Amino acid sequence: MIRKESSNVSRQRRHARVRSKISGTKEMPRLNVFRSNSNIFVQVIDDVAQNTLVSSSSLELKIKNGGSIEGAKAVGKDIAEKCKKAKITKVVFDRGGYLYHGRVKALAEAARENGLEF
Repeated sequence: MIRKESSNVSRQRRHARVRSKISGTKEMPRLNVFRSNSNIFVQVIDDVAQNTLVSSSSLELKIKNGGSIEGAKAVGKDIAEKCKKAKITKVVFDRGGYLYHGRVKALAEAARENGLEF
């Protein structure tokens, strides 16, 4: 019987493939997205110095339904505002191995609308 691997294993493989090609620097850090069933998390990371510059999540914002598109939009807006305060204007978008669709797309578009360039 052929066993299908879990979708998370496939996502991790896709993420590793993407991460081999992109990296964040101090001038242009990496905006990384992680989504669970109930929440969404985003970090802006400087890979050279190996530290997180700013982060946001639906848990941190205390969004009742953080696993929704509206929750993702709120997190995208929040991360863009935090990046403005940290004087970060350009980032490299790392979708974390997820399809650019639904919550990931909503987060990215909300961040773009509020001033982040990627």
